[in-house]
Amino acid sequence: MKALKTILTLLMVLFFNQTNAQNTFDHSVWDQALLLNVSEDGKVDYDGFMRDSSQLYTYFKQLSDNPPKENWSREEKLAYWINAYNAYTIKLVIDSYPLKSIKDLQDPWGKKFFKIDGAWHSLGELEHKILRKYGDPRIHFAINCASISCPVVWNRAYTAENLHVALDEQTEKFINDPTRNTITETEVNVSKIFSWYKKDFKVNGGDVKDFINRYAAVKISNQSEKGYKTYDWGLNEGKTVSPAYVVD
Repeated sequence: MKALKTILTLLMVLFFNQTNAQNTFDHSVWDQALLLNVSEDGKVDYDGFMRDSSQLYTYFKQLSDNPPKENWSREEKLAYWINAYNAYTIKLVIDSYPLKSIKDLQDPWGKKFFKIDGAWHSLGELEHKILRKYGDPRIHFAINCASISCPVVWNRAYTAENLHVALDEQTEKFINDPTRNTITETEVNVSKIFSWYKKDFKVNGGDVKDFINRYAAVKISNQSEKGYKTYDWGLNEGKTVSPAYVVD
């Protein structure tokens, strides 16, 4: 009887471990690719991603073959979709590289150019039909549209474990970045992201101003001058340049 209980216990542990493993997605390949090809300030080395394309395509296959399952946690699903959006944005660019702007491409967010679980998808679908449905406006500072005025690409992979801390950090960095938002005692000139997705920031009974003030070093209150910054759609490109090499 004692031996039978021991066997049953071992079987339950094995079942739990197997089930738990099925609830997770290993983003380590993407994490390594980001560390190698994205700078601390979010500049993307597209040449580097092309040189490491085998690594990138390994990750695409992992994404395609392992879509989120119903029993995954909310954080695991959200991390999967954010990473997928950013990875496939890199693919979209390098498939037509070199280029000066993602907007040089025809219908970049409507084009169905990648498969997940056998179905073709576009970046627009991932953003509007999946990511925004989670009701977390911080996702707008995690996904990147390959442009200078977009939130920077984080050079680490999002995971269920780091998700909430990372989203808060990326949101705070973006809001307090003077190249993307100017908030002083007299002036408020913020990113057009806050206009395009205005309704997404109306959470917990607040509005865009309330959301920004949760993270801003200088709060929006009675500033007389208010507006939106011009959006720079130039490619968010950066390369590692040796001292002997000078770019004209």
